[in-house]
Amino acid sequence: MKIVEQIKQPIAFEMELFEKKFKLSMSSKVALLNRITHYIVNRKGKQMRPMFVFLVAKMVSNGEISERTYRGASVIELIHTATLVHDDVVDDSNRRRGFFSVNALWKNKIAVLIGDFLLSKGLLLSIDNNDFDLLKIISVAVREMSEGELLQIEKARKLDITEDVYYEIIRQKTATLIAACCSLGAASVKPNSHHIESMRKFGELIGMAFQIKDDLFDYGDTQIGKPTGIDIKEQKMTLPLIYALNLAPKKEKNWLINSVKNYNKDTKRVKEVIAYVKNNGGLDYAISKMKAFQNEALQILETYPESHFKNSLKLMVSYVIDRKK
Repeated sequence: MKIVEQIKQPIAFEMELFEKKFKLSMSSKVALLNRITHYIVNRKGKQMRPMFVFLVAKMVSNGEISERTYRGASVIELIHTATLVHDDVVDDSNRRRGFFSVNALWKNKIAVLIGDFLLSKGLLLSIDNNDFDLLKIISVAVREMSEGELLQIEKARKLDITEDVYYEIIRQKTATLIAACCSLGAASVKPNSHHIESMRKFGELIGMAFQIKDDLFDYGDTQIGKPTGIDIKEQKMTLPLIYALNLAPKKEKNWLINSVKNYNKDTKRVKEVIAYVKNNGGLDYAISKMKAFQNEALQILETYPESHFKNSLKLMVSYVIDRKK
């Protein structure tokens, strides 16, 4: 059995029901909108975010969930989908998960409006049901994701990213959404409980490990998920590169910065940068940090009683580190 199916097993019924509810939450009176949202729903990914919501909710409440849990999962998925549609416009990207992106098929103007529509649907789903605590969790995540993207753009111009700033960028850009999924799952069944903060921290740690793993793919020998060296071409400062830069003697440091700033489209030079980072311990350092985040996340899980849901979350933590794309 594939690991994702194994993770999903204890919540298979909930995930099936969720898909039906999620499709309904996207409906509109405008035919064009329905056509586009139908296209989006049929090209969904592994749905890790709703899985986090359901697994956490069930783990903290001995297997009980409520309508609020389904709404929470739908809100996360609506808002996450909105950010992906907008991201593709910002990045001028024509593909998403191997398929054409919304902006490639329907152009930027429609893609931006679709993202706005999905965002408003998510907000209204919470407001119409008085789920203001859930709305606050997701709204904070959206604010942080925007701040993280802008911080990264600002720093990419100067290439002056320290390790601490890097952690702040990935915490906001990536980890905050997974943290929101986990705290939202807890809040949906145990409002005002200590589980909300405990699970927020758990999700944040997994998100940090997830992003470092993503950064490591940039140094792979095979094309997995994204082409090798793409982060360097986009002048993104990732942990392996930051580590190598910090340790490099002045001459080599200048060469690295010059390569990323002015020769980031030169394939030969990008390969030389990748080789330098590998040979100077950048990858090993990033892997050790990723594993530290993973272990901290697992320690939080150990404070909960044994259950199928806890086991699936443990598998999820391993999957984040061991995935091949």
